[in-house]
Amino acid sequence: MKIPHIPVLLEQVLESFNTDLAQRGGVLVDCTLGFGGHSEALLKAYPKLKIIGIDQDKNAIHFSLSRLKDFGERFESRFGRYSEVLGQLLRQDEMRQNLVGILADIGVSSLQFDDRERGFCFDSEQLDMRMNQERILDAKEIVNHYSLSQLEQIFRDFGEIREYKKLARLIVDSRKVQKFTSSKMLSDLIAKHFKHPKIHPATLAFQALRIAVNDELGELERLLYEIRENPLPDGARLSIISFHSLEDRLVKLAFKEWEKKCICDDGTMLCTCGNNHQKGKNLYKKPLCATESEVRTNPRSRSAKLRCFEFNRENK
Repeated sequence: MKIPHIPVLLEQVLESFNTDLAQRGGVLVDCTLGFGGHSEALLKAYPKLKIIGIDQDKNAIHFSLSRLKDFGERFESRFGRYSEVLGQLLRQDEMRQNLVGILADIGVSSLQFDDRERGFCFDSEQLDMRMNQERILDAKEIVNHYSLSQLEQIFRDFGEIREYKKLARLIVDSRKVQKFTSSKMLSDLIAKHFKHPKIHPATLAFQALRIAVNDELGELERLLYEIRENPLPDGARLSIISFHSLEDRLVKLAFKEWEKKCICDDGTMLCTCGNNHQKGKNLYKKPLCATESEVRTNPRSRSAKLRCFEFNRENK
């Protein structure tokens, strides 16, 4: 089988789950299955481990089921948004107690990015960007019909674009003449009016639209909420790979909150909460990043960051 994807931070992911729990067996949930690269490596590294892979892209599930068929009952897939499927799993007491880890590789996968029919890349003749093609909202709807203020908010909040007002106005004025029909049409327009010394001028705009179409930050927030409400067993770990500061900030703040023993208001003079609310510990003071050799082999890994949290009931 031809494998068209290199999973990012693979060695770091394997090390983040190198625990007695994983060695003995149990269940690990791969929230973002994609091509199955991380899942395959984990199944090989930990022979007693079972993995449940989640994806909202049926093409990804079909590919991974074929790729991982030799692992038999050690692998199973679930279709849907990872926050919803994981939430269902975590509310099953027996399942939650058997969990040894959760992995989430946030963002668009190479499966989607490299498929020109999906509209994620700059030269695509489509303007789509849906990870789940059964959903209604796509990038074409946003670009052609969202108001000026809505576009400004998307480019400001999700793309962190300095000239977000200029970009939104450019799109609104241009669509009065001709509606946008392709990603290429949009990226060509942006490249004509904006410059960037290191990346394609449309990179941040496409990032912002993709996040808006797929509600990526909302999905990550819901994932963290489900885990906060249903903490994992002793020694179980949560590893999250993010690709830009917005995602990483959410993970960092969540881990910081989960490490707190006291949850009283900052202005409280005397602790009244019991001082026993710590869910575990953040394993890495700084996120793990790709090595120089990995970046040379897989340039998309250059912005990847991995954070890992280990749960410990004794600290609660």
